[in-house]
Amino acid sequence: MSDLPPRAEGAVLAVIASSVIDAPVEKVWEVLLDFPAYSECRTQTVVDANERPVPDQAASEGSLLTLKVHLPPSMEPQMFPGSTRLRVSLVDHAAHRVAWTNRMPAWLMTTERWQWLTVLGDGKTKYETIEVFNGPIAYLVRWFVSGKLKLGFQAMADGLKARAESLSHA
Repeated sequence: MSDLPPRAEGAVLAVIASSVIDAPVEKVWEVLLDFPAYSECRTQTVVDANERPVPDQAASEGSLLTLKVHLPPSMEPQMFPGSTRLRVSLVDHAAHRVAWTNRMPAWLMTTERWQWLTVLGDGKTKYETIEVFNGPIAYLVRWFVSGKLKLGFQAMADGLKARAESLSHA
């Protein structure tokens, strides 16, 4: 993995979302890394090697994550909720970037997800995210759930915007 987000070109599937947030970058970064608060739209938990939640829930490079997502985005019970296991590959507090990769065998599928913030001025921050999928299973993901993933990524961007703005203007 490089120190830059992956390119969408050449990937089996790339999912991209963004949002302009009326809040300072420090507040957006704090909200982005507040994994316990994600239960509003999904469950994202920092875990140990035995899949047990880590008490402080602070992500760092090498941390393991479990992520349960509702596709499409909803808090309603679902027949087949999505779940994945991830490894944090980058947490750059100075540049406001976080990235992770999946933990399934690379010959089945690789994924790389990046999220980053850019200061726009006037107290505004731009949130951007991309996840690229490659490998045989990535074709199934593209065929069966790519539309729902795109909705989920934009819902995440919109939720981050709403939460950061409400906390910033409180």
